[in-house]
Amino acid sequence: MAEITANAVRDLREKTGAPMMECKKALVECEGDPTKAEDLLRVRLGSKASKASSRTAAEGVVAIRVAKDGRAGAIVEVNCETDFVAQNEDFLKFADALAELIAARNPADVPALSALALGGSTVEQTRAALVGKIGENMSIRRFARIDAKGRLSHYIHNRKIGVLVDVNGGDEQLGKDLAMHIAASKPKGLTKSDVPADLLERERSIAAVKAAESGKPANIVEKIVEGSVQKYIKEVTLLGQPFVKNDKQTVEALLKANNASVSRFVLYVVGEGIEKKSGDFAAEVMEQVSKAKKDADKSEKVA
Repeated sequence: MAEITANAVRDLREKTGAPMMECKKALVECEGDPTKAEDLLRVRLGSKASKASSRTAAEGVVAIRVAKDGRAGAIVEVNCETDFVAQNEDFLKFADALAELIAARNPADVPALSALALGGSTVEQTRAALVGKIGENMSIRRFARIDAKGRLSHYIHNRKIGVLVDVNGGDEQLGKDLAMHIAASKPKGLTKSDVPADLLERERSIAAVKAAESGKPANIVEKIVEGSVQKYIKEVTLLGQPFVKNDKQTVEALLKANNASVSRFVLYVVGEGIEKKSGDFAAEVMEQVSKAKKDADKSEKVA
């Protein structure tokens, strides 16, 4: 039997909103697999276990740069180990410089970006020097650059959530509203075709198990499953979502009313999908204080 740790139970509870004992029971039945346990809880508890997880799984920031004419822009996520470093001025400047460089040079991938020149060194040399200076590992996780078909709008929330959206038509306010909506509602794609097939299959499987338990005829079960999947698609696609400033209107209806359309959007949430090592926050703070004191003592001795 797989060992079920307190951290695993806590993480599942934070992700699903289910009671602690139900989370532990699900993990035991699923031999410690958190994804299977989450699915099992959703079958058993329905909406009580469908709480969206906004828990940050790693630290860092999102940086965005958009040209003045809105025709091109870039978004990048840079990770570090602690939120303490995520607020460091040098770390923030590094992330902003990367966004500027991506927008200007359009590198193919992270290795290509790392090889570009930045301030007399390469990006990789700059990163390594910053690691040595700050004393904490950091990495460039992902980035995207968009050449707009229309005009780019963007939004950053606390440097933890970043959005770039390419809007055709409408005015500047519409673009800002759409960027803020995406940050708040976190759609997984523009339309159904953009939603990963494995996510749709997972929803279908969950709906099928729940519907089968109802004891209704097979043809009714099939309709229930299809209805659940269609509901899920509306919830996770930008065009199908209710607009955050007017939930009586979908984003698709909003765009139509403004004779506008969205070509593409990019949404980054810091640490999304990265498993964060658990630690003692108090100990982490004390370690930082101790390090700062040692550095200060060294400076006094040198002086």
